[in-house]
Amino acid sequence: MSSRSDVSQVAIAIGALLVAMVSYQCGASLAKHLFPQVGAQGATAYRLGISALILLAWRRPWRRLRAGQDWRGLWAYGLSMGAMNLVFYMSLRTIPLGLAVALEFTGPLALAMFSSRRLLDFVWIGLVVAGLALLLPLRGQAHALDPVGVMYALAAGLGWALYIITGQRAGAAHGGDAVTWGTSVGALLAIPFGVAHAGTALLSPSLLPYAVGVALLSSALPYSLEMVALTRLPARTFSTLLSLEPAIAALAGVMLLSEHLSALQWLAIGAIIVAAAGTALSVRRPIGVEAVP
Repeated sequence: MSSRSDVSQVAIAIGALLVAMVSYQCGASLAKHLFPQVGAQGATAYRLGISALILLAWRRPWRRLRAGQDWRGLWAYGLSMGAMNLVFYMSLRTIPLGLAVALEFTGPLALAMFSSRRLLDFVWIGLVVAGLALLLPLRGQAHALDPVGVMYALAAGLGWALYIITGQRAGAAHGGDAVTWGTSVGALLAIPFGVAHAGTALLSPSLLPYAVGVALLSSALPYSLEMVALTRLPARTFSTLLSLEPAIAALAGVMLLSEHLSALQWLAIGAIIVAAAGTALSVRRPIGVEAVP
């Protein structure tokens, strides 16, 4: 692959990931408005269930089934996606969006640290750590954080790391259909929780437009775009680029949920953006799926 082609593939992957992150946070903001009616569990069921129907109708992946495909990897990808979404929405019940995503980001951050080999990688990771330290209310406001919500957000971080690892393997085996099958598996996990919590409220016609919006913005579009990035970037690069997610979430919280940021938290956003940009500019290895140790 030529150098110009490498640069083009990196640019496509990074662009797809940026759009996916913005879409994801807009969808999360919209989903939070559904919590009073159907709860976090119901919003997760909406998100993954409707997304699965949309993707199945659009992709019709059963037409490309073939013998010998890696179905265990696909189930791992789907289950990690479903669990990650469920516990993340559970954290949003009591924690602001920007802070929940910052806590959740500990998963991709740990993955980036464990798979780093160069000194420059640790420079960018150090900036991310400094940014998260400023973004999180570690000082006088720490007592205001709900400990259960914090645990849910950290569990979502573990799910996010597993999603990255299993997503690369599922994408290598199933290509673009991995998102469709994975979302369907995730829906199988999330829907029983939603039905158990919200019951027939999930069938309310007045909620359907919001549910479709959440499904499109939070799953169908961003997961499809993330698969483009997952199959074109090394796991280390993908994980560290996701450092933009807390910044985007904080901005979405300000604009869509009337959440406020301090000067230190704005400084944290700047540090995280610099780290993500530095990671993107330092990609030098050939594009392809990188096995995660």
